Amino acid sequence: MAKKKITIKDVAKHSGVSITTVSLILNGKEERFSQQTVQKVLAAKEALGYQPDYFARQMITKETKTIGVLVPDITNPFFSTLTRGIEDILYQQHFVTILCNADSDHQKEIEYLFELTRRGVDGFIIATSAVTTNAINENLKKQGRPFIVLDQKKSEGFSDSVRTDDFRGGYLAGMHLLSLGHKEIALVYPENPPENVQERIEGFKSALDVYQISYDHLLLLPTHFSKQGGYDVVSGLLGSSATAVFSLNDELAFGLYRGLEEAGKKIPEDYSIIGYDNVDMCEYVKPKLTTIAQPIFELGQASAQLLLDRIHFPEKDWEEKLLPVRLEKRFSTAPLK
Repeated sequence: MAKKKITIKDVAKHSGVSITTVSLILNGKEERFSQQTVQKVLAAKEALGYQPDYFARQMITKETKTIGVLVPDITNPFFSTLTRGIEDILYQQHFVTILCNADSDHQKEIEYLFELTRRGVDGFIIATSAVTTNAINENLKKQGRPFIVLDQKKSEGFSDSVRTDDFRGGYLAGMHLLSLGHKEIALVYPENPPENVQERIEGFKSALDVYQISYDHLLLLPTHFSKQGGYDVVSGLLGSSATAVFSLNDELAFGLYRGLEEAGKKIPEDYSIIGYDNVDMCEYVKPKLTTIAQPIFELGQASAQLLLDRIHFPEKDWEEKLLPVRLEKRFSTAPLK
């Protein structure tokens, strides 16, 4: 015979208070009651083994305690580290993360946005550039849904935003390679680059300006934003006069490593390579990858905290945070001989 489900009415009877009092205390409104009453209710809850009905609680509080997170590619370690940072803050505040991996598919991203909205999540963290401003306006802003955009997409003045200093990162990468004597440099980047990658490229070009080197010295190698994409452009690199490569993320650099090794080339003796992100694997490839380090975990933490602030204080002014980057020198770059 099935055990009878314990209800809020049972907790009220056991603790000797009203159902309304129990409901308010169990939904975080303890400050309205004496400590003695709160303890009686909590003790009754424990003694009876009462578990609140999730959907009933949602109807009362109008909250789901869930946050939807949209990322383009969870296989990229950047996004797994980013998600860990997001979850670190949300977990402390008793929120559950619903992660949606869109596989860089625009239609999939739009469908996820709609489905998360339908399920009533309390807020959104959008870590993908493909979701258009129009889609955000239609699905979120018009309905008053709290959201934040980060890293790959500028807020354009319509939401809170957390970014890293991509222009500075590109500049640091350029200055590093140029200081080593490299002038013929390949840029390996995604086709139709998102705004943050465009900023990195512009920062790199500003370093060329400092050294008064023409952009004609750049070899542009657009490809898929993945290890396979880096691997695929190796033939184009080998047929050029480039002596160094700026890989616009570390995943592309790892693909280059494999392709160059198969071609019998050595890093940094034949090609200096600098990446971008500073994911954990940079320390485990040989030679260890010189890269532009982003505070990935902290980026996730900051975005989650900013979203929670927006949920709790919906009328506050829009806020944008810009986090610093740094050059992480290792062993994949060397002076031009």
